[in-house]
Amino acid sequence: MQGSGFTFDWQAAVDSLPYLIHGLPWTLLISFGGLVVGFLIGVLAGLMSLARTPLLRWPATAYIEIFRGTPILVQVLFIFYGLPDLLGGPINAITAGIAAIALNSGAYISEVVRGGVKSIDKGQREAGVSLGLSRLQTFRYIIWPQALRRMIPPLGNQAIVSIKDTSLFSVIGVGELVRQGQLYIATTFTAFEVYFMVAVLYLAITIPLSIILRWYERRGQVSAR
Repeated sequence: MQGSGFTFDWQAAVDSLPYLIHGLPWTLLISFGGLVVGFLIGVLAGLMSLARTPLLRWPATAYIEIFRGTPILVQVLFIFYGLPDLLGGPINAITAGIAAIALNSGAYISEVVRGGVKSIDKGQREAGVSLGLSRLQTFRYIIWPQALRRMIPPLGNQAIVSIKDTSLFSVIGVGELVRQGQLYIATTFTAFEVYFMVAVLYLAITIPLSIILRWYERRGQVSAR
């Protein structure tokens, strides 16, 4: 591949792969670990935002607005560099990364949860009451299962976004894909080839997820007919 006197060095790209692979487990650990915690936070905040009681609804709304309204890069820098001043001790970079993904994704997941629950027809709740179920039982056995199925596609999209967000955590020294690429480039000066391979590795993660999500959406559309 040539252009403006530049020649793409395929061998350099291939040679960087074993080194970059060392960052893959950290990328996966931070993204999926953060998403698991973020899902729990999102469910709690999403349900709290639906509450009639202001004491539950307002804190949830404040959390959602703060973490949706600020960049995740600022959030992870605050957690890694700012919180130690408050806590009186350092925070591990991996822990900071997982916390940032959890809090950031949780804010977006909470909106997915809120929308999913609200999308269920009120008649479903009335049907549960007519069957003698309590409000909690109606939610658990009738509302939540239906809402969860509708939430899967947007939850999958959030997972893809969070995986890509981990690329920002090189700024705090997390040894994920981008950080490994930066360290390799510092010794080989093959930036184009290395970042090309970093992009390939991200695509190797996100494309299968996108395919699964599209399959699930098509399957859901067929089932709805």
